Amino acid sequence: MADWHSPQGPFDIPDVPNYVPRRLKPWLFIFFVIIIQFSGGVYLAAATDMVGSTAMMQEDILMAGYASLIGMSINFAVMFRFKFRFSNRTQLLAAGTVLIAANLICAHTESPAVLAVTCLVAGWFRMQATLACNSTIQLWLTPIRDMSVFFCYVYLLVDSAIQLCGIATVYTAFNVEWEYMQWIMCGLLALMMLMVIIFVKPVRGPMFIPLLGIDWIGAILWAGFMMTFTFVCVYGNFYDWWEATEIRQATVLGCLCLAVNLWRATFLHHPYIPFRAMKNHNVIRATIIYMVFFTIMATEHVFEHSYAANILGFDETNLIDLNWYVFVGILAGCGFTYATFALRKWRYKTMTAIAFTLAAVYLAYFYFMIDYGVEKELLFVPLFVRGAASVIISIVYLTSIVQSGLPFQVYPQALTINGFTGAVMGATFGPAIIGEFLRHTMAKNAALLGAPLTDFNTETAYMPLGELYGMVQQQALVVSMKEIYGWLLIVAIISLVIIALSYGPIRPDAIFPKWRTIRKVLRSLAIG
Repeated sequence: MADWHSPQGPFDIPDVPNYVPRRLKPWLFIFFVIIIQFSGGVYLAAATDMVGSTAMMQEDILMAGYASLIGMSINFAVMFRFKFRFSNRTQLLAAGTVLIAANLICAHTESPAVLAVTCLVAGWFRMQATLACNSTIQLWLTPIRDMSVFFCYVYLLVDSAIQLCGIATVYTAFNVEWEYMQWIMCGLLALMMLMVIIFVKPVRGPMFIPLLGIDWIGAILWAGFMMTFTFVCVYGNFYDWWEATEIRQATVLGCLCLAVNLWRATFLHHPYIPFRAMKNHNVIRATIIYMVFFTIMATEHVFEHSYAANILGFDETNLIDLNWYVFVGILAGCGFTYATFALRKWRYKTMTAIAFTLAAVYLAYFYFMIDYGVEKELLFVPLFVRGAASVIISIVYLTSIVQSGLPFQVYPQALTINGFTGAVMGATFGPAIIGEFLRHTMAKNAALLGAPLTDFNTETAYMPLGELYGMVQQQALVVSMKEIYGWLLIVAIISLVIIALSYGPIRPDAIFPKWRTIRKVLRSLAIG
């Protein structure tokens, strides 16, 4: 890729001085973006340790982690405006400063609200810095701006960083303290900022685009809607859903934010997310696919940790080692998608069918395999196919947004919808449904399994009550998990049949416009 020659000459990055070898310049920005992706403020893999040493609950840590994803999603709508307003050097230094501050705050605060707001802001700057790096090397990755190729790189980087960051966090917490992960990332971010100061010049684009016409009120309202939606999904089970005042208040506030945003979109010239983006066929289709796919895969968040920890007896290090299996699946999924979807232009329908087939394999494997004595190595297949399936569906439908026919003025807003439905709703809505399903199924199965144990003629009649209750709950958990895996497998098979019977001749043809075209479009938005 580094040897590609355009009509203007070989690929080069003017932001980096010429004393840095040309072949190394793109790798410098890849190094930057890896550090940025590892810097989340709060690290969900250390949630257990954080709960043990602070006054916060598991739900508080999860809420902060999802707030970071919301910050990233909200940034999509304005990320190109900031890219053409500030140089890469300024964006990276600002993001590094904010992320260092976020890591320090997250390491010391015991307030769930402060933690969530800090991660929301950190996510915004994290996304902006990621765009600054990836857009700089886009032509190095795909000279013709084929976004199906570019998104394979993006998800390889982002999803791999999630798994590797979790592994690094757990081993750091195991060997020292969980706060050391924040300190390590502060050091790496400081190193990145030093390298930016030395190796990246303050080169501004050929056209100055002011930050005018941005609907900041709409951004705050959309962030409020996303935060309240996530709050309901994360805390719903804890508060017993709408029986609690907190959930009712969050629901009313979220509906109010959504209603005001939709009302403002009817008369604003440039709303933060216009109706044109919401009503686009590809955006709606991607949302539906995400909702179905990530709901049937929600057992990842609800079952896997409980099964491995409570049934198989894995400790934290053995649990996090399972991330390696998912990591290998991500590598294979990105490689497969690159070879078939990006290069050979396989149809969207074909790639969707493959992803749902892998999802069915994942569910079927657990349905037939789940037991009390499964070896860790036997979990490789389901976790491998889960990693591959998730990355395939994400690449394919993010590419479809580029190919949706939306003008570039609306395209970033469609990415905000895609980011929220794919990343945030995919990680919260499905687990909330499956978690509630599990609670009711466990109550039913515990009653059925516990009924024979009340017979005083059985061997369990003289067992201690606590031991008897624990045995019933463990058996009920395994039976309930198998039952839910079976129902989700049926849903996956039905979805696969619907996909097979549908007509889908469209192949990927997602070509990103030239940067000078984007600058002209954004300039017209700022003037208008």
